[in-house]
Amino acid sequence: MLRFSANVSVLFNEVELTQRFMLARHYGFNEVEIQFPYAHTAEQLKALLDEQQLHLVLFNVAAADLLKGGEGLAAVPQLRDQFQAAVDQAVHYAEILKPSAINVLPGRCLTPQRLPEYLETLSANLAYAVKAFAPLGIKTVFEAINTFDMPGFIIHSSQQMLNLLELMQLPNLYMQYDVYHMQRMGDNSAAFIMQHASKIGHIQFADVPGRGQPGTGHLDFSAIFAAIAASGYQGWVGAEYHPQGQTADSFYSWLTHKEI
Repeated sequence: MLRFSANVSVLFNEVELTQRFMLARHYGFNEVEIQFPYAHTAEQLKALLDEQQLHLVLFNVAAADLLKGGEGLAAVPQLRDQFQAAVDQAVHYAEILKPSAINVLPGRCLTPQRLPEYLETLSANLAYAVKAFAPLGIKTVFEAINTFDMPGFIIHSSQQMLNLLELMQLPNLYMQYDVYHMQRMGDNSAAFIMQHASKIGHIQFADVPGRGQPGTGHLDFSAIFAAIAASGYQGWVGAEYHPQGQTADSFYSWLTHKEI
């Protein structure tokens, strides 16, 4: 049985963030995720979650300028102290919100000749995050992002994620597998998830190419969801798409036919 979570950073964007938790519960979700929670205090978010009897399953470590075209924090050698401060901030939120996983976005390298140094820094920073989150019973996940949407992103394929896991050999470190990003890079997501489910700590999805809800692109979500269900994957499957039309209308193509 699939367990779906609603990403309130992108779903229900017809209303303010503080109202989206109520709508997630109204449409039958028990779990939500959020990209960056830091515009609100952890206590404010906890109150909103408790009011709707929701569990927050995932959020990201702060990533500085990444969404504005910058390199982010997690791999930039000269920003190690800032990354560690961002992890410490995430620990504070995690102690109150108790997510199942926290995502580290590897970020960009805009100076290609420095890529080996950036990858070394990413490894060290992931190890720092694992050490910080593991005592709280929280998985550390990291995500590959396609280079069409984010040119220069240093981890942009499922094979790179596997290689990094193999290199680091850290318990409590997992992939965050985003169907949208990896299909954009040529993956067969159903086959990959079937083969590597034990190494995946969180899954997200959107259709390709427009990043809308299932049915707006060319992916076969019946096959993808069936593969996830059959794979032994134990985590949540996050709806992280940009609704085309009203969010509530976007559910009819997939949610009404699934268990949540």
